Amino acid sequence: MRRIGRSVVTGWIVSGVAALATAAPLGGPVADLHFTDIWYQQRSLADLGKPPATVLVFVNLTCPLVRRSWPKLVRLDEAFAPRGVRIVAVDAAAGDEIAELARVGLDHGVPFPLVKDTTGALAAAVGAEFTPQAVVLDADRRIVYRGRIDDQLRLGGERPAATREDLREALEDVLAGRPVAVAETPVDGCRITRPAPAEPDRTVTFHEHVAPLLAAHCQECHRANGGAPFPLVTYDDVAGQAAAVADAVAERRMPPWYASRHEHFSNERGLSAEERRLVAAWVGAGSPAGDPAKTPPAPSPAPPWEIGTPDLVVTALGSDSLPADGFVDYRYVILPHVFLAETWIAGIEIKPSNPGTVHHCNLAYMAVGDPVDDSNFITGRVPGGTAMILDEGMGFRIPANSVLVLQIHYTTTGKPETNRMSVGLRYPRARIDRELKHLQVTTSKFEIPPGAPFHPVTAVRTLPCDAFGVGMFAHMHLRGRDMTFTALRPDADPETLLVIPNYHYAWQQNYRFTPGVKRFPKGTRVEVTAHFDNSAFNPFNPDPTVAVPYGPQTIHEMMFGFFFYVPDEPPLGLEIDPKNGRVLPSRSAAAPGAAVGPAGSGG
Repeated sequence: MRRIGRSVVTGWIVSGVAALATAAPLGGPVADLHFTDIWYQQRSLADLGKPPATVLVFVNLTCPLVRRSWPKLVRLDEAFAPRGVRIVAVDAAAGDEIAELARVGLDHGVPFPLVKDTTGALAAAVGAEFTPQAVVLDADRRIVYRGRIDDQLRLGGERPAATREDLREALEDVLAGRPVAVAETPVDGCRITRPAPAEPDRTVTFHEHVAPLLAAHCQECHRANGGAPFPLVTYDDVAGQAAAVADAVAERRMPPWYASRHEHFSNERGLSAEERRLVAAWVGAGSPAGDPAKTPPAPSPAPPWEIGTPDLVVTALGSDSLPADGFVDYRYVILPHVFLAETWIAGIEIKPSNPGTVHHCNLAYMAVGDPVDDSNFITGRVPGGTAMILDEGMGFRIPANSVLVLQIHYTTTGKPETNRMSVGLRYPRARIDRELKHLQVTTSKFEIPPGAPFHPVTAVRTLPCDAFGVGMFAHMHLRGRDMTFTALRPDADPETLLVIPNYHYAWQQNYRFTPGVKRFPKGTRVEVTAHFDNSAFNPFNPDPTVAVPYGPQTIHEMMFGFFFYVPDEPPLGLEIDPKNGRVLPSRSAAAPGAAVGPAGSGG
């Protein structure tokens, strides 16, 4: 069961076994049950340590009694977490998306783990049949209680208050070392539907059905020189990874997208339910190839530069030498090029000679002769990110007498390495009407307590002018759990702009508005709230026993919410020399009647 429980390919076997298996009886022990956390990591009860009691509460995203029970569960956690009890919310609905489970947890201020029972095996093993049903395990992982949270909520109505708080009473009995007085209670709620067996369908073939999906959603990265660890182009490429592809698609890990789908963006990624079904049906049928004549043309290898052929490439004077292991302090490199005149750019890309050594890298400009300073941020190279490519009519301005400086975060690879950084720039080919600007909504005044699973940090910045929003970007380190951007307009109710409910350090994507849609008046406050998980359950946490301050290294934390915008002002009307990015004064004038909305959504 442990080996096959991960795979969509064998999901029908797991479901069948689970349906036939007898759940552990009250008083009976359970195995080290497995589930998926909000970071798509495979976890087990062992990851919770050895608490005196573990509460598995089965939930989904649609049951009305679950929605109304979240405050009860949060109060129970507040009361019992200090006494060592671990509460875990287990999503048991096959169709629920992990990111949206994380969003619900964020909306309700849930500090305890949220996990997904992807195959239904966990619910079957402990005899859970409804949501919200609670199962309590004692320190020896024996089932000592199975039933409702309390007797207040019913599907047809409710009492003014509970007459018996069954789950609370059961926990008190366990912690007191006595048998649970009422070990099983009826549950009002929504019946758990086990994942349906995947029906093999040999009419779904690679060349006719799967290859077009890969071309549309995957091959941007999964092709030669595309940045992904392996290609997904030919039949042999994909058939050899069929189970892994099916898992990633079913769990919605791929295509990667870490924003909640309550808000929408122009660069949103994802597969439809029908597209996911096609992949599962193809793999379940044994991955038939089909007619090669129906496959789409193979993609060309990714170009050397995402921005296209650069007009200027500036390369560091020397290479950085890196040790085989350990932490490497941030390196700062000033690039050997002086912008003698004001220069406008339409695209910038940071390129390491040895990409495997660079976790992320920030690019900024600074005045010639000034101490090294990266505060004038331009763009960055981050895991899962893209080069800065601005839409036509939009540009970024580098002031005269400036140089570029890189802040490089290296990671060791297990052997000595070297790397040399380059930056490519493309100049505008069209008139510049809008200047890209941004707010860095950040603070360094925080410290995350040891073990804190849901520590909040908030920062606010104010727009200095009327503006159109371009997009947003979040940056935290290994303890980052979520980040929310909210617009507080002077004359309107707060608007949620972006929620990243399950932030992942390895996938720092940008989120771009549709051009010209989001307008913000001068004085709008952009509020960013992040939560940090410094608990032992966080699978990436270096050390949950220490307090974590702001700092530059991975073992420290950062909280940056970047908000990109263009001023809503008359068009600049700047004609740019495509050879050097400089303004052509005699040809630059605002055109009467030119469009005022932003030209695009780069950044």
